[in-house]
Parts: sequence; structure tokens; C-alpha cells
Amino acid sequence: MPSVPIKNLQGQTVGNMELDDALFGIEVNEHAVHAAVKQYLANQRQGTKSTKTRAEVRGGGRKPWRQKGTGRARQGTIRAPQWVGGGVVFAPKPRDFSIRLNKKQKRLALKSALTDKVNQGKLVVLEHMDLPEIKTKAMIDVCEKLEVGKALFVMTGSNTNAILSARNIPHIKTAAVNTINVYDILNHDNFVVTKEAVEKMQEVYA
Repeated sequence: MPSVPIKNLQGQTVGNMELDDALFGIEVNEHAVHAAVKQYLANQRQGTKSTKTRAEVRGGGRKPWRQKGTGRARQGTIRAPQWVGGGVVFAPKPRDFSIRLNKKQKRLALKSALTDKVNQGKLVVLEHMDLPEIKTKAMIDVCEKLEVGKALFVMTGSNTNAILSARNIPHIKTAAVNTINVYDILNHDNFVVTKEAVEKMQEVYA
């Protein structure tokens, strides 16, 4: 059972916490992680791109010149793809890029990503994340004292001041326990989570 230190907002160690092996101590499954990241990125695509084919471009109803005898190549319409202003060959059309994963594979990917952060020593457990006021500088000071750079802060819904204080910091992202995903965990160097959030995660995901 992995054990990590609990830190306060000043970066001082105030205790230790035993993490659940079922969530933070499994064998990392790289295939499941890859599938989860692929699904996340695919599901971010709007799929609204659209270009007109030769059938949809305005004009070009009349044959530009007769078939033979002009010395020029035969043409049927001025809206063929080789003409300026013509249609696009194999034009992109609106489509759904979303991918589906079953719950078991999603859960395995999440556990693998969390275990990887523990193995790398990049998981930081906070005693609490209660800031007295909404202030960006206060959040930056917390990051400096914890010695974390690009980080994902996972909290329960009660940490409103911290969430609002972090919204203007480009390398910091906040998330609730029920909104974390594999891509965000891997895309940030550090995974900072409150003690309360860890307990809730172990109840929900383990």
C-alpha cells in the first residue's frame, strides 16, 4: 500500500496518508491509457468542417465551349475541381468523431494514470485547500511553496476560492473528483489533490 506525505499550504509535511492499492497501486496498463487519451481527444472534435463538392458549388451549368475543334482540352463545367472556384474532390463533411469506451476500460485507464503519478513521485496530497479570499497571487504562492509547476488540482466542490483564484494561471487547472480524466492527469506534471478528495476518489473509483 503506497504511502505519501500530507502537506499544508506552506509546503510543510504534517502527516502521512496510506493510499488504496486498488486505485493507486495497480500494474499500469499502457494500452488502456492510450485508448482513453485517444477517446478524449477525438471527443473534443466538433466535426463541423464542411467544403462544397462540384455538385454544390454555384454556377457551372453550361458547358464552357464545344467538345471538339477549339484546340483546347475538353471541359464539361467551369466548376470542375481543376478550375478556380470549382468544387473540392472528396470534400470534408460534418461527421461525428466520437469514440466509445466501456466503463471497465475507462476505470482501468484512470487507475493506471493515478498509479503512474504515484510511481513518479508526482502526486501531492494537501491537508486542505481553503483560501481566505479569491486572489491569483495566493494560488501562485501555494504552487511555489509546494514546488509544483504545471499542475492539476483536484478538490471537492467546497473550494470555491481556490478554483476561482486558479482560473487566470495558464499552467494550473482545477477539477472536481467526478470530472477528472486520464488526459488531464497525464498532461500535467503534478497531480495535487486534497485529503478529502483522495478519500472521495477511493470511495468512487476503487
